[in-house]
This record gives sequence, structure tokens and C-alpha cells, in this order.
Amino acid sequence: MAERHRIAVTDDESVAAVHHAAPSNRWLVFCHGFLSDKSGSYERRALRAVDQGFNAVRFDFRGCGESDGVFADQPLGAKIADLSAVADYFDPDSLVLFGSSFGGKVAFHATARDRVAPAAIATRAPVTRNDAFAEYEAVVREEGACRFDDDRWIDRRFFDDLASFPFDEVVDAIEDVPIAIFHGRADESVPIEHSFDAASALEIDVVLEAFVGEGHVFTDDADERVLDRLFEWLAALDRV
Repeated sequence: MAERHRIAVTDDESVAAVHHAAPSNRWLVFCHGFLSDKSGSYERRALRAVDQGFNAVRFDFRGCGESDGVFADQPLGAKIADLSAVADYFDPDSLVLFGSSFGGKVAFHATARDRVAPAAIATRAPVTRNDAFAEYEAVVREEGACRFDDDRWIDRRFFDDLASFPFDEVVDAIEDVPIAIFHGRADESVPIEHSFDAASALEIDVVLEAFVGEGHVFTDDADERVLDRLFEWLAALDRV
């Protein structure tokens, strides 16, 4: 059964979260991508997690979906605060993070800065290098803002904040958290080479699986295969 929650992040703003309960002390929290939200495929992933014995939480970052806030006011630092608030609210005994695209970057840096303490981190097409947003930044330099639709846009503040989160801090800070990376070989938004470089730099156990023919948005079939690999990997970890 799914339960809806409002979780305060600041005095004025909260995030919307959905908890899919399972009879265990294991929790899997999903972090959606940059222009996404907790709906659609995340409900399917959450239900699959429950079938595998995990309490599943999917939530909207501020400025997205049903959460409070304006999209342009929510750079990476704000999204880390959102994830931290969600983790503190549920206070799980054993936490696994699953981050898609920019949600992967949130999971990495929230862990590196001790805002969350996961037993494992899984990602799909994670943003690791800041230059993945180079095209957006060029638009901001030229026009002052990069607009995606009437409600969502970013400006210089996003990139000033992003610059303070180099992937080197993840490499230096995460020493004992196993990581899984699933990436499509045909990804034109976040090249798979970025994940190869990240896995090579990290001095911890990393599983990296490349999916032939898959772009940044996976097909339903490939997404199911990602979930198969995810839960096989988690089952093999002693700590989860």
C-alpha cells in the first residue's frame, strides 16, 4: 500500500514523497532525473522493489512534480538538501540509493558530503562530469537563461552552484560504499565514456554494465533488465 507524505525541507517548502511499504528494515530511495519527477516509471520501479523486500520511496525534488518551490531556485545543493530531508524523515536502518541521470549526481554528492549514509548506491546514466551541461551553459551565457518550458528554466545560479561539486570530491570521500552504474551505449545526453572514467577513478568496488542500443532514456525492456541486475547485485552484498 502506498502512503503519501509531505516532508519539510525549509520553513516554507516541502517535498512530496510516496512510501511503498514492505515488511523489512531495508529501504530503497529513488532520485529522479533533471527534468523528471517521481511518477511513471518510478512507480513501477518502486513496486518491483517492494516485491524484492524493500521499502521503496519515490519523491519529487523541489520545483518538480507535486513538491513546493520554483525549478530555477533548486540547483544541485538544494536537491541534496531534499534527499537529506527524505532520508532523515524515514530514518531507515539500511538505505540504498538509486539515482537516474542528475539524480545519480545528487546521490553521489549527498553521500560524499555526509548528508546521507547509504549502504550502496545504484545509478542509471549518472551525471558525473559537469560538462554534461555545457550546451545549457552556453545558452545561459548567450541569453541569460535556458528555458525548457514555461515553468522550468535555469540561469547562472545553477552553474555557479554546480561548479562547487566536482566529481573529485566523490572519488576522495566515498571509500566503502559499493556502486553500480548502468548506462546505455547510445546515450547522447550523458556519454557512456563519462561513466567509464568515473568507474576508473573510484577506488572502491564498482559494477558497470553497458546496454547496447539504449540511449539516455531506456526502453521498458531495458529498464526491466536494469532492475533484474540491480536486485541481483544487492542480493550479493552482505551489507544490504
